[in-house]
Amino acid sequence: MEKQQQKQAILEAFQFRHATKAFNGQMIPEDDFRFILETARLSPSSFGYEPWNMLVIQNPEIRDALKQISWGAQGQLPTASHFVLFLARTGEQMQADGPHVTQMMDFLGLSEEAKAGRTKRYDLFLEEDFAIGDNPKAMEDWAAKQAYIALGNMMSTAAQIGIDSCPIEGFDQQAVEQLLVDRGLLDRSVFTVPVMVAFGYRADEPKRDKQRRPLDEIVMFVE
Repeated sequence: MEKQQQKQAILEAFQFRHATKAFNGQMIPEDDFRFILETARLSPSSFGYEPWNMLVIQNPEIRDALKQISWGAQGQLPTASHFVLFLARTGEQMQADGPHVTQMMDFLGLSEEAKAGRTKRYDLFLEEDFAIGDNPKAMEDWAAKQAYIALGNMMSTAAQIGIDSCPIEGFDQQAVEQLLVDRGLLDRSVFTVPVMVAFGYRADEPKRDKQRRPLDEIVMFVE
């Protein structure tokens, strides 16, 4: 496929994607959903620390319980093929000497010298560049930002293969987290739940075309 055709296909996928409020119940083929998950796994994150996990909620009873405390997912939870909760690491996990950061540096295969250098740079980032190191809530929000990168890539990927999606923040965060704790699916000292996303095939076409501000209103070139 030539570059212009590729660009057109991508733009058509972005036009196709919309926040689907209800799905038709058709299941996404397993290999297609694994493909979507893989694009999330390959997504970038700050310092390469991947401060997020995912729960794919297929259990009908848990979905129904989530529906009671998720006002923004009333149509999606009963009808989506796959329903995903993103989990973002807590501030304690993401400190320079925190459990997840330490684990990730081992995973990346860094030498002791490289670890020391990276720890120093990361600590400066937390304490000075972004000044969030002493604010656990700000640290959690920063980790959640990384999850949103993967979320966006998943939805864009899905659209390019004809699969609909809907990102969801309309839920009682504390109640959702407690629900997961009660079912042994979440450790609140390790993760928060910043966002959900539903995938499937639309039940109805959008009622209107996509509305966005023009490019020249949102971009300024500084030369």
